[in-house]
Amino acid sequence: MKAILLGGGLALLFSLLGTRAAIPLFTQLGYGQEIRDDGPTSHHTKRGTPTMGGVVIIASTVLAYFLAELITQNEPSASALLLIFLFVGMGVVGFLDDYIKVSKQRSLGLRSKAKMVGQTVIALVFGWLAITGVFEDGDGIAPASRNLSFIRDTKFVLPTIVAILLVWVMITGTSNAVNLTDGLDGLATGACVMVFGAFMFVNIWQNNQNCAIHNVPACYEVRDPLDLALVAAAITGACFGFLWWNAPPAQIFMGDTGSLSLGGAMAGLAILTRTELLLLVIGGLFVVITLSVMLQVGFFKASRRFGIVRTVFRVERGHRVFRMAPLQHHFELLGWEQVTVVIRFWIITGLCVAGGLGVFYAAWVARA
Repeated sequence: MKAILLGGGLALLFSLLGTRAAIPLFTQLGYGQEIRDDGPTSHHTKRGTPTMGGVVIIASTVLAYFLAELITQNEPSASALLLIFLFVGMGVVGFLDDYIKVSKQRSLGLRSKAKMVGQTVIALVFGWLAITGVFEDGDGIAPASRNLSFIRDTKFVLPTIVAILLVWVMITGTSNAVNLTDGLDGLATGACVMVFGAFMFVNIWQNNQNCAIHNVPACYEVRDPLDLALVAAAITGACFGFLWWNAPPAQIFMGDTGSLSLGGAMAGLAILTRTELLLLVIGGLFVVITLSVMLQVGFFKASRRFGIVRTVFRVERGHRVFRMAPLQHHFELLGWEQVTVVIRFWIITGLCVAGGLGVFYAAWVARA
């Protein structure tokens, strides 16, 4: 517990001070955000705001983790190192995307195929190392398993290749979901604070009820839960520090560097804690926002291609479900103030996190 508190506190301090230093530095270097011309007109005033703040979140997390381990004289675990690899690796992909944007002065960075290749390589390497026996401990427990999981591993065992593909789907899907959510000042950062805080508590509970300590039906067979809690605490602290400067009106944006890395780490924690499907509940806001984009694009293409009958569905060719996607921009165009959207979406995230933790605890009580 000492390491967890230390890691979270150090990450908060590093991020708070590091972001403050990064704002004038990134401004001087010309790392300003480009804004989509087809986006809400209120966003045009944000053009030139420093971006790539995710660099500070990543650096603060990694530095805080290793310092906490050094001070408490603990050795880094295989699970935590794998999670950090995923966190930093996805951040590198996002950094390349952001750098192209600021250097080319355009709102689009890496081409979608190139970005997907980068995400895929990192996800598949992580999945292979986590699931296969490369990092099994003395009890034969690997960081991740081939079992499909919700609150814990179920009896449904996937073939290795299918399990690795599921890891790829989760990592690429969640990283892109956080990226889609990062459209309003503080929205994604505040939501990530709550989600990573939830996973920190999940890991602490799994450590206290670990099968190595309590050989009962309700115990958890998870490798290195306390060290994973340290990483989750460090990310939570780093996001808290960044949110101080990212809250409306934002003085800096995390960019794809931050959103892809945070989304990757979020999926990584769900995989390593054997709570893969629970992520859909805890990260409910990200799921809804992603579905809004899929629904918008899918319905638009279907209505334009097939000419849905207006008399039945009251739509025309090329009809859009929302005024704009992702969902947060729809409410902006309805006249909601940006800060109102952010706070209400934070409330939704809090409800999702509370519901997810409630389900997690209730499932333990039912088996205890």
